[in-house]
Amino acid sequence: MKKTFTINISGSVFHIEEDAYEKLRDYLQMLTGHFGSDADGREILQDIEARIAELFSKKMEAEGKDVILKVWVEEVMTRMGKPEDFIEEEEETKQPEVQPAGVRIKRRMYRDSDHRVLGGVCSGMGAYFNIDPVVLRIIFFILFWISAGIALLVYIMLWIAVPKAKTTAERLEMRGQEATVSNIEKSIKEEVKEVKESYNRFRNSNAYEKGREQVGRFGDVTYNVLKVILRIVVIAAGVFLIILAFLGLIGFITSMVVGQSVFHSAPWISDLGPEFNMPEIANFFIAPGSMTILLVAIALLVGIPLLGILYAGTKMVFRFKSNSKIIFLSSLAVWMVALVTVIVVSVGQFKDYSKETTISQNQVVNCQKCKTLYLELGDDPYTYKSSRYQVDLERMRVISDGDRPLLIGEPRLDVEESSSDEFVILIRKKSRGSNLDTAKKNVEDIEYTFTQNDSIVKFNPYYTIKDNKRWLDQEVDITVKVPRGKSIYLGNKMEKIIYDIENVSNTWDGDMVGKYWEMTDLGLQEKKPAGEK
Repeated sequence: MKKTFTINISGSVFHIEEDAYEKLRDYLQMLTGHFGSDADGREILQDIEARIAELFSKKMEAEGKDVILKVWVEEVMTRMGKPEDFIEEEEETKQPEVQPAGVRIKRRMYRDSDHRVLGGVCSGMGAYFNIDPVVLRIIFFILFWISAGIALLVYIMLWIAVPKAKTTAERLEMRGQEATVSNIEKSIKEEVKEVKESYNRFRNSNAYEKGREQVGRFGDVTYNVLKVILRIVVIAAGVFLIILAFLGLIGFITSMVVGQSVFHSAPWISDLGPEFNMPEIANFFIAPGSMTILLVAIALLVGIPLLGILYAGTKMVFRFKSNSKIIFLSSLAVWMVALVTVIVVSVGQFKDYSKETTISQNQVVNCQKCKTLYLELGDDPYTYKSSRYQVDLERMRVISDGDRPLLIGEPRLDVEESSSDEFVILIRKKSRGSNLDTAKKNVEDIEYTFTQNDSIVKFNPYYTIKDNKRWLDQEVDITVKVPRGKSIYLGNKMEKIIYDIENVSNTWDGDMVGKYWEMTDLGLQEKKPAGEK
């Protein structure tokens, strides 16, 4: 029993006996040492291994065995050439290679892709029959015209059917030469030499020099054209940045200082009207002591980026030199200080909303004989004008009242059952402050009135804040308390202030106006006028 190994030769897996393996290993090591590890040597070794794998495969198929024997290795070495047969000697002493006795060389038809014009069929046939491929191409050309194109069809069929000579062994076999070590080496060296000579002829030709000059000129022209285009693009971008920054600065300065924005025609600003004055509006939300600091910080926060854009655009257009790094770092430091200031001042405003206080005031309606109380909404003193603008908050609005802004609020009215036999109007005023005392004072600054004339009560559509002070979440809620068995009438204008009035029929607030409503055991219920079913 002999030990066997599994080896890989040129991508094919074989099983080989131990003594045969040692013989083949020594042979391949000798070849590696002879041809070296450069690119040409590696290519020669790859082709030799491919040929050895091919011979082993044929031998195993012929013998019907699946293990390589030592005698097979010796036969392959004899056929490929033993080490002593191809050790490099002086060129003068080399003898023509003698084909081993008993070895019959088979020619095979391949397509020669190295010398092809179209598909390599004619060059392959020339190598197979040892005829100049040019002669075969002339014959094919004549046959093409004589056969009315049938020769072309035959050529295409041969192109498909005949394999291409890919390896050196196949190229040697195409010429009727045995794929021995010497022949493989000689063939590859001749191919490398041919490629080098062709390249050198091309390098030394006039066409190469002219092409090189033309490529150089084309590169120079392309570079100059791209340089001009890039310069034009940079200038255009710089002009755009200058215009953008200039308009931004003009609009910002106008809005902050003069109080009128040149951009008031923009769709997101036009609703505010032509007299929208940002500094005056801001006074309703920011403490007076913080207003100046905040305006300066906002001016720096917005102005520095706009100035930076203006500076960058000017530099792109005029290409002047400056210490941009110092300017950038200084501007960034100032901008960061402004950002921190805006954050600190803004956060400081929230403390004024930390506490909340509500003050309620009951007023009995002086009309003991009234069975129905008529609720009406007073006239709106702030009708639409050409100079009017408004900023909507939660139940609050900032409008223009002549030459000054005014903060007004919309009350909410609800209806409940009274605990007595009299109509009662409850007014709840709410506000916030930094502490309870301040919140209470802010509540007392809320001004709201209504009037009563017999059974008619007219509510003011707005409430205001004394001395036009800050908005601190001020609210006014009205509750009309109706005794059981008595009614109210909601005027058509009351839809503006009524809010979620509960009723038996679950009628929507907007549908309750213009109707009589009676307080029953079940709650508020619509009452039909006398004579109406």
